[in-house]
Amino acid sequence: MRDGIEVTFQVRVIDLRPSRLEVLPDRSEDVLRPNPVDPAGFTPLAVAMPKVQERRDKVTVPGGLKLHQYANMYFHARNPMLYKRKEEAHNLCILRISTKARHIPGAVLADQNAASPMVRFLSIDQASELKLEMIYAADWRHPDNQMAYERHRRLKCAEFLVPHQLPPQYIVGAYVVNDASAKNLTQIGFGLPIMVDPELFFQ
Repeated sequence: MRDGIEVTFQVRVIDLRPSRLEVLPDRSEDVLRPNPVDPAGFTPLAVAMPKVQERRDKVTVPGGLKLHQYANMYFHARNPMLYKRKEEAHNLCILRISTKARHIPGAVLADQNAASPMVRFLSIDQASELKLEMIYAADWRHPDNQMAYERHRRLKCAEFLVPHQLPPQYIVGAYVVNDASAKNLTQIGFGLPIMVDPELFFQ
């Protein structure tokens, strides 16, 4: 990816007990989950919203898979999806994903929310076509222009998509909203750097 994209992010629940972290497609198992062959199981907790998932059900990436067969990550976690979950911030973590994941075969980009009718799916080599100044903007509101607001809201949720699941070696750290959440994440075995950043969670 071009300069300016250092990591991508994925929002996950943290009140689980995984033995090994893996990032999986965003609907069926939208969680930090254990190795599928590990007999220790738990109930998946979804971050994704049902109405949004209904739209995503109908999307197929051109030349690729059904959208729900991809693990999805955002270029900027402080986006409209996370804003809708801000009251649940203490139960969430934001995983930092290395851009080395771009080398995974079949990885693609969505220049906005992948469920949007206007989405463009791009190859990794087309990363320069992402509107990074809008994706990384602190605020997507446009009080005097509803069309600009709707467009910016979609662009803020631009996605990096990896087929099936992301191997755990690409996870390089996490953000949480407070020290208590950091402690909870540590207690379930997360051993990578954890940063407390309440502003990222709209706090």
